[in-house]
Amino acid sequence: MWAPAGSAGARLRAFRMTPGKLLVLSAPSGAGKSSLAKALAAGATNFAVSVSHTTRAPRPGERNGTDYHFVSPEQFESMVREGRFLEYARVFGNSYGTARESVEKLLTAGKNVVLDIDWQGARRIKALMPEAVTVFVLPPSRAVLHERLQARGQDSAETIARRMQEAASEMSHYGEFDHVVVNDDFAAALADIRAILDGHFSAVRRVTLDIPALLGEE
Repeated sequence: MWAPAGSAGARLRAFRMTPGKLLVLSAPSGAGKSSLAKALAAGATNFAVSVSHTTRAPRPGERNGTDYHFVSPEQFESMVREGRFLEYARVFGNSYGTARESVEKLLTAGKNVVLDIDWQGARRIKALMPEAVTVFVLPPSRAVLHERLQARGQDSAETIARRMQEAASEMSHYGEFDHVVVNDDFAAALADIRAILDGHFSAVRRVTLDIPALLGEE
């Protein structure tokens, strides 16, 4: 479900000429990718987090234009038809998309841009811009993921159960990413992502997880 405007070759050439780097963070809901993305950009003049468009309603404390661009389904579909998204997907009954123009402007200005998107969007971005750095953030365990979803206090028990069911499917795509980071300790996970972006791969902690258990295969 992707309808970008213009030829693929022209888009790819344009992206490769940009001085900024593109970092894609993906994770199941509750793993902490949004907090990590915001922490990367906090106080850094050369970092910016791309603000996605969504059709879902704002959660308590969320601000339009800061956390998301909240739009109606009709507005979203209009943007799709006009080819204004680099990628878009439907998740938990709502649509999410990354606006092309804002990302291109940031990259051209030399900013390192962080995309906080799901694995579907990451796959599409990687096809468009192979040099983009993709990182999948995993929780240390299913129990911890469940605890974090409950601690947010944003979802009903039914919604949390559905997110946990979807998490296994989402996490099964971790192998498609350039790097995997475990968010067992926020500061350490943040340091891992910074090291990856800087090319200091030896400084990144090794992943030592029981993947089958994490994916609910045991």
